[in-house]
Amino acid sequence: MVFASNAFLFFFLPITLILYYLAHKKRALANAVLTVMSLLFYAWGEPKFVLVMLLSIFVNWLCALGLEKYKNEQKKRKLLLVLGIVVNVAILGVFKYADFAIGSVNALLGVEIPLTGIALPIGISFFTFQAMSYIIDVYKGKGQAQKHFGNVCLYISFFPQLIAGPIVRYETISGEIEGRKETGEDFYAGVRRFMVGYAKKAILANAMAKLVDYIFALPAGGMTVTLSWMGAACYLIQVYYDFSGYSDMAIGLGRMFGFHFLENFDFPFIAKSVTEFWRRWHISMCTWFRDYVFFPLGGSRVKTRRRLAFNMLVVWLLTGLWHGADWTYVCWGLLFFAVLLTEKLTGLAKWMEKHSVGHLYAMVLVTVITVLIRSSSISAAFGYMKTMFGFGGAAFADRLTWFMFKEYLWYILAAVVCSLPLGRFIKRKLRIPDGVWEIACGVAIACVMLVAVANTSASGYNPFIYYNF
Repeated sequence: MVFASNAFLFFFLPITLILYYLAHKKRALANAVLTVMSLLFYAWGEPKFVLVMLLSIFVNWLCALGLEKYKNEQKKRKLLLVLGIVVNVAILGVFKYADFAIGSVNALLGVEIPLTGIALPIGISFFTFQAMSYIIDVYKGKGQAQKHFGNVCLYISFFPQLIAGPIVRYETISGEIEGRKETGEDFYAGVRRFMVGYAKKAILANAMAKLVDYIFALPAGGMTVTLSWMGAACYLIQVYYDFSGYSDMAIGLGRMFGFHFLENFDFPFIAKSVTEFWRRWHISMCTWFRDYVFFPLGGSRVKTRRRLAFNMLVVWLLTGLWHGADWTYVCWGLLFFAVLLTEKLTGLAKWMEKHSVGHLYAMVLVTVITVLIRSSSISAAFGYMKTMFGFGGAAFADRLTWFMFKEYLWYILAAVVCSLPLGRFIKRKLRIPDGVWEIACGVAIACVMLVAVANTSASGYNPFIYYNF
C-alpha cells in the first residue's frame, strides 16, 4: 500500500486514526494499535515478508537486551553488536543482493549458476538500517534497550516510515515511544505536511514520470540533444518529488501520532556544489552512512589523503548498492565518489558555493550522473549521455521536442518553482502577518490536495520509485 492511494487515504488512515485516538490515553494500548496496524499495512502488499521483518526485529530485540545486560562487559557487548550487524547485513544480502552477486559471477566467469529468484521485500533497506540503528545506539548509550518486544516492533515497523523512510534513528524517537504527547497543534501540522507531500507525489512526480517514461523509451535515433536533457532533468525532478513527497507524508503522519521525525530534504536544487547537494538530499541516509560508517572508519580526520579516499570510497560504494542491486547503481556511487573527493581535495566545493556558477555546475553534474539509475544498463546510460552532449549526430531539437516541451511546460515550471524556498522569501518581503499567512497557506494546500486526490482517482498511473528499496 502506498500513501498516495485511495485505499490508504479513505480506508486505512481513517481507521488507524480512530482506533489510535480511542486508545491514546493508555500508552501501551495505543502502541499496540500502531504496531498491529503497521504490520497490516506491510502485509497489504506482501504478507509473507512480514515474517522476514519480524525475524529481523526479534534478533535486534535480543541483541539490545544482551547489550543492556552486559553493559559492564565490553567484550561480550562488542560480540553481540557484531553478531547483530552480521545478521542484519545477511538478511539484506540474501534478499536484495544474492541474485545480483550470482548474475555478476555468471557474467564474469561464463558459468550458469541458477538464480535464486527470491523476491525483494518492500522497504527492506529502510527497516534494516533502522534495526541496525537501534542496536548501535543502544551500544553507544544513546538510548535504553526496550524490554518490551512490542516497542521495538513499533520502532522498526511503524508504517509512516516503513517502506521508504526517512530512516529514523533510534536516538531520535526513543523517548517518544512511551513518553510522547499528542497535541492539536501537532495534529494540524501533520495533516498539512501530509497534504503537501501528497500533492508533490500525485501531481508533480506523476506528471514528470509520464514524460520521463516516454523519453527514455525512445530509440537512440529518435532522441535529440534538447529532448535528452529534458528527460534527464525531469527524471531528477521526478525522483525529488516522488521521494520528498513521500518523506513529507511520513513526517506528517508521524506528527499526527505524536512522533517527530527529522527532515529528509532541504531544498537540494539550490545547492552550489555536489557536496552541498548531498547535505540537502536524503539527509537521513547521508547522516546514517556518515555516523555509522564514515566516522568509525576515521572520517576525514585521517593522516593521509589515500586513507580519506578509501573512507569515502567505502561509503559511496555502499550508498550505490543501498539504492539498488545493479552495476548501474555501483557506477552511480563511484561517479559521485569521484566528484565529491575532487571537491574536497581541491577546495572546489567551497569555491563554487561562493559563486553563482556553482548552481549550474552542481545541477548539470547531478542531472548527468542520475541518468545511470534510470537506465537499463551502464552502456545504455553512457549512450544516453553521449546524446546529451551532442555526440553521435543527434539533432539539437525537432518537432517532437517542442511538442513535449509545450505539453509539459506548466508542470515543469510548477516543479521548478516549488523546489525553491520562495514561500519564506515572499512572506518576508511582503511582511505578511503570521495569521494571514497561515490561513492563506492552509486554503491553498487544501485546494491543491483536492486536485491531487482527483488526479489520483482519475488515473491508474501512480509509479513509486523508492517502493522496492
